[in-house]
Amino acid sequence: MSAIGELEPVRGGSLFRPLSAADEEQQPDEIESLCMNCYRNGVTRLLLTKIPFFKEIIVSSFTCGSCAWSNTEIQSAGRIQAQGVRYTLAVTARQDMNREVVKTDCAMARIPELDFEIPAFSQKGALTTIEGMIDRAVAGLEQDQPVRRAADKDVAGKIDEFIVKLKQLKEVAASFTFIIDDPSGNSFVENPHAPQKDDALVVTHYRRTAQQDAMLGLEAEETDENPADSVEDLRNEVLQFNTNCPECNAPANTNMKLVQIPHFKEVIIMATNCEACGHRTNEVKSGGAIEPLGTRITLHVTDPSDMTRDILKSETCSVEIPELEFELGMGVLGGKFTTLEGLLKDIRDLIVKNPFTLGDSSTPSRVEKLQEFGRKVYQIMEGHMEAHFILDDPAGNSYLQNVYAPEEDPELKVEHYERTFAQNEELGLNDMRTEGYETGLTSER
Repeated sequence: MSAIGELEPVRGGSLFRPLSAADEEQQPDEIESLCMNCYRNGVTRLLLTKIPFFKEIIVSSFTCGSCAWSNTEIQSAGRIQAQGVRYTLAVTARQDMNREVVKTDCAMARIPELDFEIPAFSQKGALTTIEGMIDRAVAGLEQDQPVRRAADKDVAGKIDEFIVKLKQLKEVAASFTFIIDDPSGNSFVENPHAPQKDDALVVTHYRRTAQQDAMLGLEAEETDENPADSVEDLRNEVLQFNTNCPECNAPANTNMKLVQIPHFKEVIIMATNCEACGHRTNEVKSGGAIEPLGTRITLHVTDPSDMTRDILKSETCSVEIPELEFELGMGVLGGKFTTLEGLLKDIRDLIVKNPFTLGDSSTPSRVEKLQEFGRKVYQIMEGHMEAHFILDDPAGNSYLQNVYAPEEDPELKVEHYERTFAQNEELGLNDMRTEGYETGLTSER
């Protein structure tokens, strides 16, 4: 591997997908650096690229002209995310082996069927495929086999048997589960059906433990001993705190305000405006507790005036449009307080600006599929196509305006339901104890 531009593509297309003509002309930066194999000078090439439906990463490739030693690794170009992420993929077909994978240094990879695990920080970050992950593991196990055979033939024999099992996985003779668990939230497994849901892939976001924060070098925030301001003061005041722009990472200010939504509840609206690049973003979070029941809101869109309805989509809410066979999972697009038209525009932009439709990695069938989806969303916004718009929020913190309030809306259906165990687990409620915990602590002492 002599340069970043010469990385071998995986089956089904290149790992590097240019986003525009300017990106295609972009050349990697070259830095002279020391070769750790022969201790002579080699060349490190750095390239900023983007993973579709994910984020930007930095790919570094080192090549030594003296001893021909080479090495490639990836690093996230962003910050450590607010939550960790776990990807669980059921590999059932040979095509699944070609899915692109981003594995950071701190991510753990696991195949439960073989009781096989790649611990965190045991490998450098990699941009590869599932097949590439298995090949990399096989190469690591085979590396010291000659020494093991000389020192302990029994151990070497067992490792040889395990290597055979790993190689058999690539043929997918039987289904198996591939898991990537990254506390930093910067790893990724490709969804080839995007923007539609992939039934074989489960993405779970979770809160890091104190041990995981310490592993990532994050310090716990110090608690303020002063009493919090009263709710009345918060309602009448716009709070401001320092943050970083999500686009250019320059210092920016975020404004936060507590707002009362009529016929619903209080929410917290946060807006960030970057003076360096002009990027603007807003996010909405619930100002109250998780409701006892989940909420499912179904709106039958029959008229263009429905586009003006106010909508609050919390970060725990999923969106579904059955007529388009479309489902937007929890956490995608974050929390938003906008109109129905504004949310549909965000969904359409997510599809139209999809990197899979640009560059040499796109295919005519995929481009046509995504463009057809964008046209149908536009038809719904213009009132030329009826559709059902469904908000499903297990936390019960989402809202869609009833224009007939306080009377019933004939096109709006609001259902409350008992959450499943899995939904409570994702919200962190199964292990939460709010009553009788003092007695339990006393007995433990």
